[in-house]
Amino acid sequence: MKYRDLGNTGMRVSEISLGTWQLGGKWGADYSEQTAQTTLETAYDHGINFFDTADVYNDGKSERSIGQFIKGKAEKVYVASKCGRQITPHVSAGYTCQAVVRYTEESLNRLGVDALDLIQLHCPPTDVFYRPEIFETLQKLKREGKIKHFGVSIERVEEGLKAMEYEGMSSIQVIYNMFRQRPDEALFPLAKEKGVGIICRVPLASGLLTGKFTQKSEFGKSDHRFFNRKGEAFDKGETFSGVDYDLGLQAVAELKAIFGENGLTLYALRWILMRDEVSCVITGASGPEQIRQNTAASDLPSLTDDQMAQVKAVYDQLIRNPVHYLW
Repeated sequence: MKYRDLGNTGMRVSEISLGTWQLGGKWGADYSEQTAQTTLETAYDHGINFFDTADVYNDGKSERSIGQFIKGKAEKVYVASKCGRQITPHVSAGYTCQAVVRYTEESLNRLGVDALDLIQLHCPPTDVFYRPEIFETLQKLKREGKIKHFGVSIERVEEGLKAMEYEGMSSIQVIYNMFRQRPDEALFPLAKEKGVGIICRVPLASGLLTGKFTQKSEFGKSDHRFFNRKGEAFDKGETFSGVDYDLGLQAVAELKAIFGENGLTLYALRWILMRDEVSCVITGASGPEQIRQNTAASDLPSLTDDQMAQVKAVYDQLIRNPVHYLW
């Protein structure tokens, strides 16, 4: 496993990190504490030292499991949590200074730590980025020692650009993958200039970039890949990165012609790591085997200039027009 700086935070994080929205079992399944602990242990054993979670993941169970796991670990494990998605309806007015403080303190309690390594606003409505008092609250929490750093998880590039206007902004979490390339031209340059870490999520476009799906693939009714393809429940861009499923399959076929029928997952992850502005890639895992597969991407050699150009050509020909300027 290789490690990178998370911006100017002083944290050296594993370039393949763990997202814990599926911790304890597959999407929609009952939560298994044993599976959660085995998954975390496997990640730790494979050099992963950065866990991304949120207060809403499995109704707080994810945070509790991580808190239990990190106790007594010889090597430092960094934990980034997120807050705000508890707000119902999820509108700007629900983001109050009191709510941000309460959610942060609740995460502290569930994790059992004195200070959060990183707290992130969890894809808030765009209007929240134009409310300085919310970011002043995060600055105050840092001065009080309840958090060490703060950042934001965003849907749109412009939200990240606005967030970096606020003093103390440490990280931006953004969807970035072979099917979502706008961040590298519109967001990454400023982040590098300001020393802000880039955390990449949805690296495999909800599994499309594993190359395992076909037109006959079926998804359970509790799976967002079934119920959120048009943004019925939350931002459409979170499901298949906003790419039409059939179009995505067409693009995947082109990518397989470049990288082979097997192994697209690793090349998709390694493609993200070709950008030195990227601090880490958040990969999800419902069990240990996925972790073993994903971490291998850190040891892959760099993609060639020709491979990079071919990926861009697939994006430009099939993906750019329908999605590039939406997020």
